[in-house]
Amino acid sequence: MTSDAPIRRYAKGDAKRREILEAALRVIAERGYRNSSLQEIADAVGLTKAGVLHYFDSREDLLKEVLRERDAADAAHLLPPGGDSLSLLTATVQYNQTVPGLVQLYSRLVVESEAAEHPGHAYIGERYADIVANLADAVRQRQGAGEVRGDIDPEAAARLLVAMSDGLQLQWMHDPGVDMSAAFGTMLSLLATPGS
Repeated sequence: MTSDAPIRRYAKGDAKRREILEAALRVIAERGYRNSSLQEIADAVGLTKAGVLHYFDSREDLLKEVLRERDAADAAHLLPPGGDSLSLLTATVQYNQTVPGLVQLYSRLVVESEAAEHPGHAYIGERYADIVANLADAVRQRQGAGEVRGDIDPEAAARLLVAMSDGLQLQWMHDPGVDMSAAFGTMLSLLATPGS
């Protein structure tokens, strides 16, 4: 046995894991969180449910990783050149209107992962901390450029922006007529300095 045999085995496992994540992302985006099953994801990659769970600790772990994958894809595709995290959040709010299944998944996972024993608990906590920190930095930079009012605490603004985004998603799931982008744009205008 050559020394590179284990590397090939792990590379194959990583490739299959990535294939499962891509299939899960696609199935959930197309069918929605409630209308997609672990069996459908398994069928999409030619495995059994147990085969899928060989690569993930649980269905919840798979769903957490789907959201992580979605966040990475959003950052890669939605961040405008020279944009900051506020630009990314604005683009994400607009994009989310096109992927209701993923919005359902995210909202459900946020609620369910409040329990410390949930596989997504640490991920969601870290995700919120990172998003708030990055948004606060973007607010500070825009305050320095005179684009955002200087009398607003950057951390408080960041928390409000995240709350606004998450809250709009919940409202939109109940009423798809809610224009998340327009409402979020109004929030941004409240932060802006007059004339910017």
